[in-house]
Amino acid sequence: MSVDASANAADEAARKTNAADEAARKTSAASADGGGPAPDGGPERPAIWPLALAALPLGLLALAMWFGRHVRPSADEWCFLPQVREDGMWGLVHTFYFNDNGRVANGILVGAYTKFPVGGHQWYGLVSGALMLVLLWAVVAQVLARAGQRAPRGVPLLVAAMISAVFLFATPNTYKTFYWPAASVSHTLAPVLAVAAALPLLRAHDRRSRVAALVVVVLAGVFMGTLSEEASVVALVVLSCVVLFAGQFFVARVRRFVRIWSLAGMAGIAVGTLVLFTSPGSRNRRNRFDAESTSMLAPESLEGALRGYVRILGTVFTTWQYVGAIAAGVIIGLLARRRAGGSRVLLPARPLPLLGLGAAAFLVAGYLCTVITYPVFGPKVFTTERTWNDYLLMYAFLLVAAGAFLGRWLRLRLGAGAAGSGRRDRTTLALTAGAAAVCAVTVAGLTVPLLDLGRDMRTRAELWDRQDAYLRDGAARGETEMPYTPTKVGRMLEPFSKNGTALWPGQCVAEWYGLEKVTHSKDFQAP
Repeated sequence: MSVDASANAADEAARKTNAADEAARKTSAASADGGGPAPDGGPERPAIWPLALAALPLGLLALAMWFGRHVRPSADEWCFLPQVREDGMWGLVHTFYFNDNGRVANGILVGAYTKFPVGGHQWYGLVSGALMLVLLWAVVAQVLARAGQRAPRGVPLLVAAMISAVFLFATPNTYKTFYWPAASVSHTLAPVLAVAAALPLLRAHDRRSRVAALVVVVLAGVFMGTLSEEASVVALVVLSCVVLFAGQFFVARVRRFVRIWSLAGMAGIAVGTLVLFTSPGSRNRRNRFDAESTSMLAPESLEGALRGYVRILGTVFTTWQYVGAIAAGVIIGLLARRRAGGSRVLLPARPLPLLGLGAAAFLVAGYLCTVITYPVFGPKVFTTERTWNDYLLMYAFLLVAAGAFLGRWLRLRLGAGAAGSGRRDRTTLALTAGAAAVCAVTVAGLTVPLLDLGRDMRTRAELWDRQDAYLRDGAARGETEMPYTPTKVGRMLEPFSKNGTALWPGQCVAEWYGLEKVTHSKDFQAP
């Protein structure tokens, strides 16, 4: 089919969709605008219920951020602390590039919060959580606008908050997903930053803004390539789909630029990945985990990765709290309407092609992420939940899209088949209330384990602070060797793991406190 024929077919689909929307608009005005007519017959007043509903996931996020004050260094961060104290943030970047893993951008972000020792760890959840919410909110709002849709005030915020809630807290290990800064910058914050790189594209409307969008996506690609290998793989899969299938989803006038933008982003990722892969630190990491002798493409490695990925999918697909993302999408589908005017760049989406392509991209990206992590973790790849997040954000967006299509189908079916506007309005209201109830139940289901985790974090923080004071006092007295008792939370590594036989990162603990050595103690030694 020619480009003109495709454009004509898309325009015809748009006209049919707009006609159906217009027919339903007059009979469902209250649902569309989230309010109703004023008592005096004046202009319709906006309802506050979307904002009230959004307060539930926002409250969950606020609670999680509040618990962030109980975060204390652990695992790798014991080694980051003395490094940054002695050599500063750029000293850590140097160490990452030449010795540890080659992740330059990762070193910048880790060094930024480690610069403020314990306080940086405590504030990380608040700063990163707020940043991710704002970015996702902006993306949802822009996608709706560029699709030519308008929704009641508060709905984009509700959707962004629900995506954030299931993304951060539906995971089997929220501590490593949200509270462990070293993992979050690589696998939780990274995919959100990758999605946010599309904001300049969504707002581009003239030559200058398009040039800015190209510059941003190239720089973001380079940054991503040296921040997270897994997030880079997901971005490459998504951008490849855009290049290949732009004609299915974008209006004709922007398709060429969208493809150029996607290729520019892929080029940036390629440059960043090349910098990372050729770095001395990356070679050292591969040697340390014996990954040089294990090919990712070896049949046994691919088979092992597939087994691990199937187990991961089994866990993800049976996590019921993800229905909250579907419910948020249903609310969009029920309430969103065609925006008058504006510059539409997205074609009226056809559910099966979009969801089918999205599901394929998710499955492929997730498997590729498992393939590149398998040589390092082996069969334990199933227990490294933090690495799942690189592709689970795409899963959350896909569920919202599925819910939106379902909600739109229900709305149009009501508009075509229900007898009487009153009945249609009541049915729409009931469906919207049902979706809102699912969102509320989801938040409640995520709150209980978060409260349990917060209690464990508080206990650990109290023990950590007591031991911290004990070790500092001992070092000030001139002690060179002192006992250390592991304080664990969220299956994090601590010195003397494996029943006290594994020292790492015990020597880093000693360096942080100015000691020559710490020894394992099962009995807590702090006052």
